[in-house]
Amino acid sequence: MADNRNEEQAVVFYLREQTYGIDIDSVLEIIRMESIVQVPGTPHFIEGIINLRGRIVPVMDLARWFGLEASEITSSSRIIIVEAGESTVGMIVDSVSEVLRFPVSCIEPPPPMIGNMEFIRGVALFDQRMIILLELARVLREEEKTALDQLDMNALKSYV
Repeated sequence: MADNRNEEQAVVFYLREQTYGIDIDSVLEIIRMESIVQVPGTPHFIEGIINLRGRIVPVMDLARWFGLEASEITSSSRIIIVEAGESTVGMIVDSVSEVLRFPVSCIEPPPPMIGNMEFIRGVALFDQRMIILLELARVLREEEKTALDQLDMNALKSYV
């Protein structure tokens, strides 16, 4: 949340021609795509792991997590390193466009007809754009968090 409680700051990114935003306070850093090491036995949406300055970070393909085809990696692709609840995870996205500040009054609740999508916090209608705001603490389901927690990151250092 931005300092002013009437405003919010979000990192805006694209995935499959849709615009998404995540609270800037959840973002640790944004990096270019790098070599991702695949690890056997991980959930289907986990692309693998990276070595981020000596720290092993699991990387998820956000498109696959959403049930879409795997991301096509291009020169615009990025990995957004985030704190999702108590987990640090990288998310592959098609591109990152900006950090946007907008009034909280621009945020509408998600329409009820989209079903039980707890990870959608709302939709910001700002500057003639519609930005789907994600609630990162709810992006990973409990069973997915458990699967990630069971990965022994120290043992995985031998992979990278």
